[in-house]
Amino acid sequence: MTEQSPNFPPEDNYPHIDAKVTDKQLSKYFSNSFNRYTNFAPLAKGGAALLQSCFDNNLGRNVVMKILHPHLANNEYMRARFLREARVTAQLQHPCTVPVYEIGHDLEGRLYFTMKKVEGETIRDILEKQISGDKEAIRTYNLDRMLGLLIQVCNALAYAHVHGVVHRDVKPENILIGSFGEVILLDWGVAKVWAADEESSQQGIIEHEELTDMGQRPGTPLYMAPEQVRGGGDAIDGRTDIYSIGVVLYEILTLKEPLRGEQVSETFDMIVKETPIPPQERTPNRHIPPKLAAIALKSLEKDPSDRYQTMPELIDALRDFRSRAFESIAES
Repeated sequence: MTEQSPNFPPEDNYPHIDAKVTDKQLSKYFSNSFNRYTNFAPLAKGGAALLQSCFDNNLGRNVVMKILHPHLANNEYMRARFLREARVTAQLQHPCTVPVYEIGHDLEGRLYFTMKKVEGETIRDILEKQISGDKEAIRTYNLDRMLGLLIQVCNALAYAHVHGVVHRDVKPENILIGSFGEVILLDWGVAKVWAADEESSQQGIIEHEELTDMGQRPGTPLYMAPEQVRGGGDAIDGRTDIYSIGVVLYEILTLKEPLRGEQVSETFDMIVKETPIPPQERTPNRHIPPKLAAIALKSLEKDPSDRYQTMPELIDALRDFRSRAFESIAES
């Protein structure tokens, strides 16, 4: 397999998802018929937006609508981030991403976008059940199946990386397992998007660097790579998502996070300075294959150059482990 560069820009034979497109403001002449949506019901409420289900009378289907809170309707920064999330999600047309149907303004002028309604349980839900001793969750989601799910997530991330996008918030809560076994990687709201040049400001776009929170720490502390903790935007690339996948894999193996302090600041310090305890030592009562533990620890290396350099490399390592495990069972 030809090794792919872990840095931007992506390979030339893939279309780039460019900040000039994802961050562009909607034209003042944009219009749509918001009245076709009815039967609104709240699903979840975050700090920036509200998720609700509704019925699209034109197409005769239920969809999910995400809409900015009223107090943020005219906040230029939040509008730009919201537009980026919608467009990144829409342009990443992979089986493990949520299809986006439409973007527009509601009757009060607030930005919204609609997307497929997905249902199921997250990897976090599954892990919590296993921690509590739920026999059905332990039986249904054995190690082999969990690895299969994780490989599908890695495939979605590999697809995103060659299109110039880093997720930056991979965690069990953002991995949904649908009712029919489908795997969905959710929440591209803090994704880093490849920028072709510095001409964005000439087109009325908020600068790419501002949207990627230079000097800040977008993501979830327990799943952040050291370069995220340090806040270096230029250091973020596909290997950052590889680190987060390593955290998820470690948690699948041990039912514990690799590094967790009592306070967020302590967690950050541990991520930057401390080496995770090997999974076999962290939970000696669980059967943890050494090869799989080694894959997790390599993904969790502090220096990005010591990790798997591309997501396909990590996928190959996981697939190779599964193949060898199957061969061992077949021979016994």
